Amino acid sequence: MMNKKKILISAGIAALSAITFFYVGAVGSTEKKKDEPAPKPETGRISYLKNAPQLSSIKVAAVDIVSMPLADAMNAKLAYDETVTARVSSPVLGRVLSSAVEVGDSVVKNRALAEIDSPDLATAEADWSKAKADEQRKKLSFERSKLLFEHEVLARKDMENAEADFRQAQAETQRSSLRMRNLNSVGNEKGQFALRAPIAGVITDKQINPGTEVRPDAPLPLFVISDLRRLWVLIDVPEKYLQSVKAGQKMTVELDAYPDQLFEATVDRIGLALDPNTRRIQVRGVIDNKENKLRPEMFARVAFLSESEQKVAKIPNTSLVSEGMYSYVYIEKKDGEFEKKRVTVIRKGVSYSYADAAPLTGLRIVTEGALLLNAEVSAHAQ
Repeated sequence: MMNKKKILISAGIAALSAITFFYVGAVGSTEKKKDEPAPKPETGRISYLKNAPQLSSIKVAAVDIVSMPLADAMNAKLAYDETVTARVSSPVLGRVLSSAVEVGDSVVKNRALAEIDSPDLATAEADWSKAKADEQRKKLSFERSKLLFEHEVLARKDMENAEADFRQAQAETQRSSLRMRNLNSVGNEKGQFALRAPIAGVITDKQINPGTEVRPDAPLPLFVISDLRRLWVLIDVPEKYLQSVKAGQKMTVELDAYPDQLFEATVDRIGLALDPNTRRIQVRGVIDNKENKLRPEMFARVAFLSESEQKVAKIPNTSLVSEGMYSYVYIEKKDGEFEKKRVTVIRKGVSYSYADAAPLTGLRIVTEGALLLNAEVSAHAQ
């Protein structure tokens, strides 16, 4: 009886041990699952839903592949192309009666710009009329003297004097006529001078109003007329880069007014002497302004392009993210999905940098919002 009781007690203890073992194992398994970290997103990649608010702060553009610039961008300015520019002053002393044009007006060659009442012109007109009358009188005198000489009534000496007087009168008439033609006033006998446009173009500056006194030796022109479809780019190039700049070489031009756009220009002329103070030489380029976006006196930054076959990726500095010694950009994999990519920056400029083209050819990169993406990628990586 005692043996049977011991057997039952031993069986109960074994069953209780088994139940305890399984309970502890189940609890341990549950706690282990609770402690496991959630899976992290793939490093350097992030994606957003279609209507995510973050996408409104992100702009994407295709990577431009360009020729390698010879040096960092240099300061420059835009100027009138003097080959298609005229500065118009009054050749006579006088007072402005009226002006037919304003700044911004397009004019054709010989269009009247202003009417000027000029005592000098009145004097020139009187001289011309007097010279014509004197010529006519001396012509008749010479013809009469010649007729009398042929009939042996007048001495040769008197006939020759009459001819000389006639030739002098002709010269005086021609001088007066040329003076009037120089003033563009032939046929005008009212003492009023019409200031005319010497070339076709746009009025870019005007310094007169009705009543203004004008004179030939005025320090400033009364009008500036220019064809603004072509402008000059003036660059002061350091002496060390002189051997790398050649006529016909391509340049890229950046302007603060259009930070997202590069303009193309071509080297036209290279100066012959350096500035002794700055040790720089002026280089002149020609830029196409058919879209009429550019204005003379704008400041610019110019990069001379290499003629070699080396191509680089032109990247806005807003696209670059620096971490330690390396630089990265974010490329667009598909709509709403971006991936971090390391780039090798060859040259860094004020607005753009130039990187190895091979890894970026044909890709679209984030041009605005790269720092936002990098902050979120870093947060997910922690």
